This record gives sequence, C-alpha cells and structure tokens, in this order.
Amino acid sequence: MPASPVSPDIAPLREFVTAFGRLLDEAPDEPRVLREGGALLRRLVSRDDWLPEAFAQPHPEYYRQYLLHADSTERFSVVSFVWGPGQATPVHDHTVWGLIGMLRGSEESQGYAEQDGRWLPHGAASRLAPGDVEPVSPTVGDVHRVRNLFEDRVSVSIHVYGANIGAVRRHTYPAEGGRKPFVSGYSNSLLPNLWDRSAELRGA
Repeated sequence: MPASPVSPDIAPLREFVTAFGRLLDEAPDEPRVLREGGALLRRLVSRDDWLPEAFAQPHPEYYRQYLLHADSTERFSVVSFVWGPGQATPVHDHTVWGLIGMLRGSEESQGYAEQDGRWLPHGAASRLAPGDVEPVSPTVGDVHRVRNLFEDRVSVSIHVYGANIGAVRRHTYPAEGGRKPFVSGYSNSLLPNLWDRSAELRGA
C-alpha cells in the first residue's frame, strides 16, 4: 500500500488569520491595514510549505480562485489564486482594499486608468516575485489586469481582501469601453481545516 502524502503544516495560515483579525480589531483604518497587514502577508508568503495542494490546482483554460478563509463577519477573506501557464484576468476592479502576496512563480500587474471613456494601461507594470506584496484599493489604485509571467509553469499568489471577495459585486472593463458587472465566486466548496490543533497538542 503506498504511503499517504504528508499534509503540509498549515499553522502559518492559521497564525496569519489570527493576527490579521487582531489587526482589524485594533485598526480598521485602511492605511494601517495595508501597511501592517502587508507585513503580515509578506511573512506568510516568505515560505512555501503550508498551502495544501488541493488549493493550488490549476485549470487548463482559466485561473482559479480558492477561498482559504473568510472572517465570520466578512471583514476580510484570504484566497489563493492559481494561474496556469500564461493565464490572465480581464481588466477588473475590486471595490475594497486588497493585498496581493506572491507565493510561487511570478505575475505581472498592469494598472489601468480611464481616458475619454475607455480604460487604458496607466504607468509601468509591476512584477511580483515570491515574497513580494502589493496593495490595491479604490484609494491607491483599483483597476488592473494580472497575468502569469510564465508560459510553462503554474504561479500561485495569496490575496487578502477587505470583504468576502467572492460575494462582492465588481466590474470588468472591456477594451471597447463601459463596464460589466460580475461576482467572482470561488473554485472550491470545501475549506482547509485551520483549527484542528490536535497533533500540536498531542506532541506538546
């Protein structure tokens, strides 16, 4: 009988979720959340040994968005974005603050701005490597397009949003102008069990 694969230790994600909840308890103002929350996310994505494989599976045609945790009052959510080779988003917004942390691979984020009724690339694109974190929000820049920089491998980023992002009414921005509403939802129906600490307690 083949040995069962070893499950990763998801304690880093549990610790991140707990710390982020405490931060929101203390400081709901966006600048501090982006600054101190960004530091928490940077610590989480500085190591790549905690994300269960079930939440890192690509789709051959389009990127996937897996919910890892949603706060019970929907103050924030944590999501893994899994990009197959060369996959990209449409130009889109978020309508809430967000933090994007690169876990593995690399992605490019190109900001957009409205000009004469159309949304056009604005400023230089940013490239995220593992450990990098970038904010988004209506106050710091909210409309962008993201793509996997690799044409031959999967990239994974961890996103934190100031809402249950899969249930937020957002928009895409077609090249011909205007905007189209969408609700992203999630690619998974089951969540990782962050709260089973029995092995940790048995070993203590």
